[in-house]
Amino acid sequence: MDEHPDRADHTDRTDFADRTDRANPADTSGNGLNAGGALDRRAELSEFLRTRRARLKPEDVGLPDFGRHRRVPGLRREELAQLAGVSVAYYTRLEQGNGRNVSAEVLDAISRALRLTSAEHAHLTHLAKPKQHKKKPSVRAQVVRGTLRQLLDTMDGVPAYIAGRRTDVLAWNAMAASLFGDWAELPPQDRNWARLVFLRPEYHDLFLDWEQKAIDIVCHLRMDAGCYPEDPKLSALVGELSVKSEEFRRLWATHDVKEKNHGVKRFRHPLVGELTLNFESFRLPDDSDQALIVYHAEPGSPSAEGLRLLASWGRDATRAGAGTGT
Repeated sequence: MDEHPDRADHTDRTDFADRTDRANPADTSGNGLNAGGALDRRAELSEFLRTRRARLKPEDVGLPDFGRHRRVPGLRREELAQLAGVSVAYYTRLEQGNGRNVSAEVLDAISRALRLTSAEHAHLTHLAKPKQHKKKPSVRAQVVRGTLRQLLDTMDGVPAYIAGRRTDVLAWNAMAASLFGDWAELPPQDRNWARLVFLRPEYHDLFLDWEQKAIDIVCHLRMDAGCYPEDPKLSALVGELSVKSEEFRRLWATHDVKEKNHGVKRFRHPLVGELTLNFESFRLPDDSDQALIVYHAEPGSPSAEGLRLLASWGRDATRAGAGTGT
């Protein structure tokens, strides 16, 4: 006999509601675009909260797990609401995409309950409380200052480039062209990391840790979507990649977000072989949508010698770049 009949009955109703919401999401396109082609902020908010809740188990947050009655992955809404100190009805409305009038204090409490990272918390805030000026499509051109282009040209020993919104590559130096291929030969719309990584096979070969590079790009695009949900170029990019790349669709569905400002990348270059390079990313103080990314090798390492050889190859290395496809 069930020792907790009331709990079982309530559990069935809660789990049924969760399963029903997943079977009838606000967005039916699978990529977060609404009927007008823009990213649906309410659907994004709903799916982000649901996926964050699904990754937590009761034991992760000190709650008992009556496993035989649990029919959904992760925490139930009632459990998350209890942890955040809000009513189940209030949290349910929020998870259904209704973030209207939600306070910063409530978002902080929900973030703590969901154990969000700082990047995830910022993303949740953008989705739930969009700034007024971001309700209109962003049409401001991404312009790189002339002095920054000069700075790139002086960095002749390391690959460096400037990236903007939507993972667009805006400017680069000769060493970046030697490592990644001559982006000047591509149409401007194709100078975009998401298109390069997901749609051009030579970049699959260039990155030894291609899966991690792909994850980083999707996480970056998700953060952009939270900041600029009605950017038509971003919507078009997500739609294109969703149609053309199964890998992108799979990663986009995770709703993961994160910032990666430094780390290590491993490459297999057609001219100099394997390279292990550290990278640093610096947000520009006068335009946080742009970042300077610089790669460098450990002094005296085989990779440092590889970069030296790339520099000596000059235009030949640029033509080889990421393979024959660029």
